[in-house]
Amino acid sequence: MEQYIRAIAGAFILISVLLSHFHTPYWLLFTGFVGLNLLQSAFTKRCPMENILEKVFHIPKS
Repeated sequence: MEQYIRAIAGAFILISVLLSHFHTPYWLLFTGFVGLNLLQSAFTKRCPMENILEKVFHIPKS
C-alpha cells in the first residue's frame, strides 16, 4: 500500500508541476495540497489516498 501511495503522490506532484509550467501557475496549489497531505499523514498515520485505494481497488492494508 505504501508503494502505491508514494507512486501516486509522486505522479500528482510531477503532473501538477508540468501543468503549472505549461498552463497556469495555480496548479502549484495542488502540489502544495499533496505535500500537506503527505506531511499530515506522517504525523497522524492517516492518509486519505489509502482510504480511497482500499475502497475502490480492495487493496488490503499493509
